[in-house]
Amino acid sequence: MSTTADLIQVLKRELKTAGITYAQLAVALGMAESSVKRMLSQGDMPLSRIDAICQVLRTDFAELARRVAEQQPARHELTLDQERAVVADRKLLLAAICCLSQWTFEQVLASYRYDEAELVRYFVQLDRLGVIELKPLNRYRLRLAKTFRWRPMGPVMDYFRSTVVPDYYAGGFDAEGELLTLVHGEIGHAQASAFHERLARVAQDFAQQHLADQRLAEAHKRPYTLVIGMRSWLFGPFAELKRP
Repeated sequence: MSTTADLIQVLKRELKTAGITYAQLAVALGMAESSVKRMLSQGDMPLSRIDAICQVLRTDFAELARRVAEQQPARHELTLDQERAVVADRKLLLAAICCLSQWTFEQVLASYRYDEAELVRYFVQLDRLGVIELKPLNRYRLRLAKTFRWRPMGPVMDYFRSTVVPDYYAGGFDAEGELLTLVHGEIGHAQASAFHERLARVAQDFAQQHLADQRLAEAHKRPYTLVIGMRSWLFGPFAELKRP
């Protein structure tokens, strides 16, 4: 749906919520009711007319635009070009991951080596790439769905496989709160789907706990990274030993 069509739909919804009929709107605008109906059905009106309707609704265009933005469907993935742009700059990728984790601008600034102007530029880039909607005072709304994932064979995951994964698994996983477990087995398709849903809930629980613990003092927190994977796979050297 186009932005214009979205705007008209929001206007209609706001009129309905306010209990304003087309007849009442026509009187307020000094127009015929038939003209108002045609105008809203065709979505053809100048900005001055939109401003006039906003006055009737006792709102302004900025608030209307905000409501339109809030109704845009959240992205489940970025395009290849968008991912290439994100992964091309290490600091931009870090800012994107922090936003995915719902860090505030102030938290990112306090935790990593950005100066304020630099981080603002990165947030502006993320806004242009469709990752966030940047708001006043460096607040933002995440434009990505809860089910968002980087493209499985895309630029970001390629970077993770080549650089992040070796570094992650180089650890001993023997410190407090750490765990590494590999379990192999054969299960039914339905059970595999059930495990997928449960693992997704674990990831969501981790994300929610991160948000809840933001108010803790830094001395009472440690950075953790949760990696969850499940796929139909058998390690190559073991697959070679499998009977036909």
